Formats: sequence, C-alpha cells, structure tokens
Amino acid sequence: MGYLGVMLLMAIESACIPLPSEVIMPFSGYLVYTGQFNLWIVALMGAIGCNVGSAVAYEVGYFGGRRLVERYGSYILLTQTELDWADRFFARFGDLTVLISRMLPVVRTFIALPAGIARMPRFRFHLYTFVGSFPWCLGLAYLGMKAGEHWNYLGKYFHEFDKVIGAVIVIGIIWFVWSHWRHRLRVAR
Repeated sequence: MGYLGVMLLMAIESACIPLPSEVIMPFSGYLVYTGQFNLWIVALMGAIGCNVGSAVAYEVGYFGGRRLVERYGSYILLTQTELDWADRFFARFGDLTVLISRMLPVVRTFIALPAGIARMPRFRFHLYTFVGSFPWCLGLAYLGMKAGEHWNYLGKYFHEFDKVIGAVIVIGIIWFVWSHWRHRLRVAR
C-alpha cells in the first residue's frame, strides 16, 4: 500500500483503535533501509495519518463526549468541578499537553478525546498534533531504518516502555479513585 498505507495505519492508531505505532513506523523504517521508502516522506505520512485519526477522536469528544461525561461521569468519579477544572487546564495548557502527549506511548492515542471534550480550538489541536507526531514518527522510522533486518526486535523494548507508561497511568487512576473515596468519606461524616 506504500506511503498511503503508512498514513492509513497511523490514522487507525490515532483514532483510539489499538494498532501500535511502535510496530508500524519501525517497519516503515525497515522499508527505508531496503530502499523502498524515503525516511522524510514516511515520517510526514505518519504524522498526517496521526492528524487524520486524531481528528476522528477529537470530533467524538467535541460533539458527544461532554454530554456523556456530564451524564455518566459520576460513575467514574468525575464531578462537574473536575470537568470545569479540565476545561481551564486545556484552555491554559492544552497546546503543550497535546504536543507532549503526542510523543508518549499509550497517552498519544487517547489525548484527542479530552482535547475535544474541552473544546480546544481545532486549528491549534491539529497544529500541535502534527508538530508532536512528526518527531515521534520520524524517530520510530529512523530506529527501524538503523535496525535494518532486525527492526522487529525493537518491539520488545517498546513493549517494556509501554508497560511503564501503563503502570504510571494505573497508579494515577488508583490515586484518583482513592483520593475521591477518601474525600467522600470526610464529607459524609
């Protein structure tokens, strides 16, 4: 499928469908190694794909996410106060949050939803998504190119890094639930 295949796969990954960029881009880098692809075009198409896929998740958050969170947020311990805080946070730090998140495994796939829910301006969302995605795609493709025929060994290392990021997220969720539970107990007394 060529460069369009890279774009399509990265769009799928960025639309919150679990398809790891840590496999797509290093394999694309391997194809650079074999002479079938150009590194810069691969990175560009990957970043464009990230933008296309993220647009889907962003729009879901923008048009439907807030109503869902307002209606069902209490089931996941989200209050209106916290939703208002998230709006203020994205108004103040949304650009930097999207930019940095696009370079972090796991988080990068899902950051578009809260950005849409917080109604981050579309142009800025897409700008920072592209600017953050390009070095991610370039770096992964470069590693695949340098690894050459051994590009598939990189997946093992990325998987370990994903575990660390996942553990940090789980710890954050546990802390969030624990602090809310503790707060509700205090209020009930």
